[in-house]
Amino acid sequence: MAESHDVVIIGAGLAGLAAARQLSIHGIDVVVIDSADAVGGRVRSDVVDDFILDRGFQLYNPSYPEAARVLDHQALHLQALVPGVVVSKGTHRIHLGDPRRKPGWALQGASRRTGSALSKMRFASYAWKQSRRPVAEIERAADRDAYSALRAAGIDSTFIESVLRPFLTGVFLEAGLSTSQRFLDLVLRSFIRGVPSVPAAGMQAIPVQLAGSLPTGSVRLDVRAENVTGARVRTDGDDLDASAVIVATDPVSAATLIPGLTIPAGNSVTTWYHSARSKLTGGDGVLVVDGERRGPVINSVAISNAAPDYAPTGRTLVSTSTLGTDSSAEAERRVLEHLAVLHGTSTRDWELVGVYAIPYALPSMLPPLQVRQPVDLGDGLFIAGDHRDTASIQGAMVSGRRSADAVLAHLGVTSITGAA
Repeated sequence: MAESHDVVIIGAGLAGLAAARQLSIHGIDVVVIDSADAVGGRVRSDVVDDFILDRGFQLYNPSYPEAARVLDHQALHLQALVPGVVVSKGTHRIHLGDPRRKPGWALQGASRRTGSALSKMRFASYAWKQSRRPVAEIERAADRDAYSALRAAGIDSTFIESVLRPFLTGVFLEAGLSTSQRFLDLVLRSFIRGVPSVPAAGMQAIPVQLAGSLPTGSVRLDVRAENVTGARVRTDGDDLDASAVIVATDPVSAATLIPGLTIPAGNSVTTWYHSARSKLTGGDGVLVVDGERRGPVINSVAISNAAPDYAPTGRTLVSTSTLGTDSSAEAERRVLEHLAVLHGTSTRDWELVGVYAIPYALPSMLPPLQVRQPVDLGDGLFIAGDHRDTASIQGAMVSGRRSADAVLAHLGVTSITGAA
């Protein structure tokens, strides 16, 4: 006989764990299965020679409303990056940031090398307006691509090409600024309201905390789902019967389990980790981008400057991202050459600690973007993941809660709004 539960969730990433948490709060018997050896999905961290390596450069913004409602920020020991960017142009490294937090950067920020003062004021005004708008209003607004939205806001091409395009390429993982304005505005809203950070123990501390809030034995690892309906999950071990099933895997796996499911295209990235002896960027944990796009690097940061536990004493861990999935020795050579230009220092003695090539790092958010995709597929089958909301930790977690609430309605249970 198959084992029976109220709900089976496939996928122990942020969406699946958030769904399990919401269901458990309401007394639902839920089990989460995952083919991996640890929780987290795409939010995983490894420890290599005392360095903490997140699988792909990822940041957590404490302003994410769903995540802030659910997570214990104090327990995560969040380490904030500097809210700004260093733009490399020629032999210059121009510091741009929030003058409230980095007043010493104000003079450099006025440099015309990165655009006119008027453009910078217009962008600051545009971003500030997004931070004041309700999320629902942004989601309902007319949509177009991010580049068109920035130009319509009166921002000159120099500021876009020197600062915004290289910075947003690292956020969207696409260089064309073809991402939806709705998603752009949501991203700007979060940046103004909070400072991107990482947990002291690495990004995987977030799913680990979520899993820790579940009843003992709720999560089963190294279990692969092979076939799914709304009433049964066939695994590579025992079958699991349920009154409802939530598929909360990565989008590609979800499309394999659910024939006919439409998923967005994925944006790929390779993240490189190098060990250096110098502090870099004056000891600040701040993103460095190339205002002239002279090489493959889309951004780089001395992550251990912000989060010292990411590197052993006397070393600096540098996280660098490139578009695509080329992690060859020749690709690393080009990356190191570019990093020498960006950081203004020799990289000959930098040591490669790890590299992660991720074919589907983020779902593409193209206009017209429907932020709230349906989560109820009918017949007891539900779906969750950032591809059903927005390509972010916030999107993954809110989609998990939405799918859980839809399951509660399916089971005839009233959802507790804002359950702790």
